[in-house]
Amino acid sequence: MTDEPEVAARTALRQGPALVVLTGPPGCGRTTLLRRIAAAVPGPAHLGGGLAMLSQVPALALSRAVRARLPADDVPLLAEAVRSRIRGGLLILDDLQHADPATLAALPHLARSCRVLVAVRTPHRLPEPLAGALRDAATAWLAIPPLTSEQAHALVRKSAGGLDEQSTAAVVARAGGNPLAITALARQAAAGRAPIGEDIDQVAYAIAAALADLPRPARTALAALGLLGRPAAPALLGTGAADLLAAGLVTAEAGGSLLPVSAYVAETAAGLLDTAARADLHARLAELTPPAEAARHLAAAGDPAGAYRTALAAADRATGAERAALLLFACGLPADVDPRVRLAAADAALATGRATDAADVLRPLAALAGPVPGAVPVDPLALEAAALRGEALLQAGEPSTARDAVRAVPDTAAARIVAARDRVQLLCALATEPMSALELADKIAVRHPQPPPGIVAALAAVRATHRLPGWDTALREAAGSADPLISHWSAWLLVEHLAAEGRLTDAAAAALTAATAAAATLAYGWQTRFLAAADWTLALHGPDVPTELSWDGIEGVLRRAANLTDRALPEQARAYATAATALIEADTGLLAAARARLQNAPAHPAAAWVAREAAWLDGQPDRAARTPADAGTGLLAGLHAITARWAAYDLGQPGTAAIPVDLPIAARRTLTAWAVGSGLDTAADSWQPVALREQIRCLIAAGLTSTDRDQAVAALLRAEHLADTAGLTVLAGRARRGLRRHQIQRDSRSPRSDGRLTRRELDVLGLVAAGEPTRRIAGQLGISAETVDTHIRASMRKLGARTRTEAAALAFTTTPARPEPFDISEDGR
Repeated sequence: MTDEPEVAARTALRQGPALVVLTGPPGCGRTTLLRRIAAAVPGPAHLGGGLAMLSQVPALALSRAVRARLPADDVPLLAEAVRSRIRGGLLILDDLQHADPATLAALPHLARSCRVLVAVRTPHRLPEPLAGALRDAATAWLAIPPLTSEQAHALVRKSAGGLDEQSTAAVVARAGGNPLAITALARQAAAGRAPIGEDIDQVAYAIAAALADLPRPARTALAALGLLGRPAAPALLGTGAADLLAAGLVTAEAGGSLLPVSAYVAETAAGLLDTAARADLHARLAELTPPAEAARHLAAAGDPAGAYRTALAAADRATGAERAALLLFACGLPADVDPRVRLAAADAALATGRATDAADVLRPLAALAGPVPGAVPVDPLALEAAALRGEALLQAGEPSTARDAVRAVPDTAAARIVAARDRVQLLCALATEPMSALELADKIAVRHPQPPPGIVAALAAVRATHRLPGWDTALREAAGSADPLISHWSAWLLVEHLAAEGRLTDAAAAALTAATAAAATLAYGWQTRFLAAADWTLALHGPDVPTELSWDGIEGVLRRAANLTDRALPEQARAYATAATALIEADTGLLAAARARLQNAPAHPAAAWVAREAAWLDGQPDRAARTPADAGTGLLAGLHAITARWAAYDLGQPGTAAIPVDLPIAARRTLTAWAVGSGLDTAADSWQPVALREQIRCLIAAGLTSTDRDQAVAALLRAEHLADTAGLTVLAGRARRGLRRHQIQRDSRSPRSDGRLTRRELDVLGLVAAGEPTRRIAGQLGISAETVDTHIRASMRKLGARTRTEAAALAFTTTPARPEPFDISEDGR
């Protein structure tokens, strides 16, 4: 095995957060290399990994690493729970080919903030979507090469020192550079065994020959380890455990459990058993293992009925993702599955976010409902399955298929089943034919005079989409449902619709309330989505928010949103948090930081608009003019259109784009004023309760396009004052450039400050002038990156600079390096 993968892995893991994947065939030395890299990389190592027989146990691979039970129901929460325990350490996962789906889904999240080293045996047979996401997230994907001839000869001499050169060369030639094969073949050659044919799997043959020398109890114990796929107590393995230890085929963990030195050797030992012996050993292990594990052994032993009963017994004692996995396993057995078990499995899968699995497990039962309602008497459980399958398909993003799934439910079914059907039909209509949903909503409201929570939420969604009077009150009522899923879903609709209307402070208040409720139910994914949405709406709105929102300024929003982007988040939460952080950075002059942050932003209309806006602020109107495929609706659609108007103006192109429909008043007035060439100063006033930065942009537009000099100057002076007061340095600079067109020269220093810089601000700007990035400045001065950015923005405001580089230049051309006396009013220590 050459040193290149080890050097590459160590380099990547020493530079910061990274995901390094080592791949190779059985026996290539993956585990040995993992341990060498872990010993060479500074910081504590947390070793875990997948286990063959327990490959479907949720988050098991990660739980082994952090030595704690983890929340596998919510992948972002799972990743955050691991991150909080790993921190600056190294997460190591061996045998990732045996890891559960939750672990695999969490790794891309962890790769953003942790150092992660994993090993995968090839071929791995991982599901393609998860394997693709893993490859996309990997910093380095390293194949472990075979040993060189010199390394192979050295390993032969180490394994069997008495071999002559001819025998050594034969072993090296047969083993093909595989360390496990070299070791086993060398020992067989030393024992005087006959040479092997070239057409035989060298690794498997060498292992089989080596195992033939073991006593029968030891072979059985090693085969048991292969079937278990995990470490086991010596008592479970029987009398052969001691022989395995003596032969060096197993090692003892801290708790006394025995672990095979090579999982592949143990699996090969199990594979050498004939079918009857393997089934018998599985059956014996089922008697000695916990119910969840015993069920899988019984299934492998050819006892599906026993496996079914055992899995249900284990599910009765489990919760969350583990219960869902056990019920789905039971339903997948070739046994007579009770319809109620299928319904319970679907409910559990839906509650843990496995909508597709929920729909699949109900397919056989829902098919019994038939395609035509009322044709023949149908089992009520089949009708319930059809309604629940429709909900699962709807949550999986398949509204058309969901509508077909519930079509078989007749009006004569039980009231709760009819209500479930009507909810699916209404939400499917809203997703595919929004106008038809209005008429259907009226019919459903009449059919359910006392609607259950699911119907209440669906009706509120229709009212919100069509902005019917009282839609926000209806969504608030639905958000108070006792059902957490309905409550969170309705609250999210409320936040997004309020934001689309331009009611940003109302949206922030609703988001913060919903975040508190989500935290109470440990719904981390929902909680972070609401917190990120609150920060986004506050960042866009700017100062002067209601006191009940506990506004602590743009710096507070930036601190919270930036903290969120460092955590494991659902995509929508990451998009909003990234958009909020990047917008504040761009507006305060940190354009390079904003661009870097936006490079990894998820696809979302908010992040796409901030990217265009940052380009416009940075003097790149050609990039700002590129309209994304999804520009959102409501306020976001208006912001995209306004930025496009600005880009067209800067490029000297006439603005002819159509004005989007259903815009908030402020956005519609602004775009209309752009189109007719007047009224921008009046339109600016309509932004005052919505978004300060857009009010300023509207005033700047009025100043640049007005033919009346006095009106133009008045608008630009007002824009400059508002931008300076809010710390929007780039917009303030744009206003001053507009004033220079009218021969009005402005002082380079902001009126907010007399220009004196603190000692710490000068220290930071000195390093900026030296070309140091934020993180290196933070490390050199012993402060956080957020504090560095705070000092830079404060300096920019005091000096009236548009960028951090300009601030550094102004500081050292107009201010002595160590002015005396120091201004100690803000961190002058």
